[in-house]
Amino acid sequence: QVNLVESGGGLVQAGGSLRLSCAASGSIFRFIAMGWYRQSPGKQRELVARINSSGTTTYADSVKGRFTISRDNAKNTVYLQMRSLKPEDTAVYYCNAVYQVRMLGESLGSWGQGTQVTVSS
Repeated sequence: QVNLVESGGGLVQAGGSLRLSCAASGSIFRFIAMGWYRQSPGKQRELVARINSSGTTTYADSVKGRFTISRDNAKNTVYLQMRSLKPEDTAVYYCNAVYQVRMLGESLGSWGQGTQVTVSS
């Protein structure tokens, strides 16, 4: 099992920036992908950004050009740099990892506990 610990959430004014971090620990052979999702009250959890093992990134249309996902393989950590934040970005942000614990093993998934991001207008 992989443990994901998020940090960096908080309260920021519209137009401001925040950087989220997600550190992974546990028995990991390799990461297939790591990403950030978010969920606001009354809405389904949605993909924000994702980076796969080859470094290919995917972004939700609503955050393209404002958010950047990156990773530090040595630290097993993924980051989400958020700029030009809007009130509609307010949500709980969850880190997600898809990984293998051994070669040719099945793909497994883990979620972090979530970190609140609140953007005031």
